[in-house]
Amino acid sequence: RAIGADFEYIYNPSADMADMASSIQAAAATQPDGMVISLPDPDALGPAIKAAVAAGVPVITMNSGLENSAALGALMHVGQPEYLAGQKAGERAKAEGATKALCMIQEAYNTALVDRCEGYGEAVPMEFTDTTSDPATIQTRATAALQANSDVDAILSVGPHVCEAVDKAVADLGMTVHHACFDLSPAVMDLINAGRVSFTIDQQQRLQGYMPIIVLHLYNNSAGLLPGANIPSGPGFVDKSNASSVAALAGIDR
Repeated sequence: RAIGADFEYIYNPSADMADMASSIQAAAATQPDGMVISLPDPDALGPAIKAAVAAGVPVITMNSGLENSAALGALMHVGQPEYLAGQKAGERAKAEGATKALCMIQEAYNTALVDRCEGYGEAVPMEFTDTTSDPATIQTRATAALQANSDVDAILSVGPHVCEAVDKAVADLGMTVHHACFDLSPAVMDLINAGRVSFTIDQQQRLQGYMPIIVLHLYNNSAGLLPGANIPSGPGFVDKSNASSVAALAGIDR
């Protein structure tokens, strides 16, 4: 609305990367003035993105895929440097007493989520626990992992629905662990305010959607001019000190 552009949102609910690649190909065939593409799996999506660029479509990657964006021909990337975000989360968790952690990851193929875990692991020794996006499965696997690792005193949940389900597992086991999360939801805000989650990392998804459109508009109308670098949208910490203020911005700036 800010620039009067027509915008089409294309979403693959199955999260199947082959389907997403097909959607990218179909969208590129319409010769849009630009495409904004999330890049969770460079191997699966890279050929479709390269083909779009070769066809003359300006592409900006967002959210996932920072490390592979330029190699695929994208103009730039808007998103959170995920490894850095993981590092910051791990440093804070260690300062708050975490000594050994589980990293609950719902998409093992997603490079952004892997980076979050591995960055965290630089400060706090960490083991991956693969799960799915199904809350019941997350809770079951978190319960099993906690029971099998009695020396674990911390958990990193790399998505809000994971955070919520893991908290249920921790509560049912009657345990006390340092729990840190990524991204926002009303329930995560409640868990922070209740003291059950220490903090979550805000990557500002709204900014990730807004800024690429502005950049593409300027690129198409200002002789191909671009910002001098990728645009980092995070990481930002949300904890008990600011959770209520951040929640009040939901649907406005979040």
